[in-house]
Amino acid sequence: MAQALTLGFSKITGSIIPQSFEMYWQPPVPVHDPAQAKRLLAEAGHPGGFDAGELFCDSSYANLGEAVLNNFAEVGIRISLRPIERAAFLKAWADKKYKNIIQGGSGAFGNAATRLAAFVVGGGTYSYGSYPEIDKLFEQQAAELDPKRRGEMLVKIQQIVHARTVIAPIWQLAFINGIGPRVGESGFGLITDFAYTAPFEDITIKGA
Repeated sequence: MAQALTLGFSKITGSIIPQSFEMYWQPPVPVHDPAQAKRLLAEAGHPGGFDAGELFCDSSYANLGEAVLNNFAEVGIRISLRPIERAAFLKAWADKKYKNIIQGGSGAFGNAATRLAAFVVGGGTYSYGSYPEIDKLFEQQAAELDPKRRGEMLVKIQQIVHARTVIAPIWQLAFINGIGPRVGESGFGLITDFAYTAPFEDITIKGA
């Protein structure tokens, strides 16, 4: 998918937290293994796969949703795609109206804690549920004044999220951009992980 949709520039990290975020923990990188997936389905009592309902996504990323559906179908999990206009999608997601599978993403800045707060911890904007162990650790880290100890607790939360497959990360999306020959300094890449060109004050034109 990364090769086809973003020329291989998207990062396969295995995490919903960008690598540049403070207190990021690098989990084992996921392995694409359809044969193993089929074996696990058979062991779970679904040797022929199963119908999984709908996958809801922001319509801007329906192309990614289609590729995800193809991967599911390859191992026997049958899903239909429901692309929804962005504002409506985010509202219904935050209101916990979607069931089955939700393909979401975030461009919000912050650190590991801010991303976990929105998607993993109980009461988070896009969190449908939580584990008491995670909620307790998150509450403790929020009150911890020692950065090292706080970081250790946030790493522990990320490890629990990975071990229990709370979320199935796809990638850290790369945005493909281009600039014209008259651009001196475009602004792309000046702010780490910012997908657009900024700061505007630093953009230059050749000969200007």
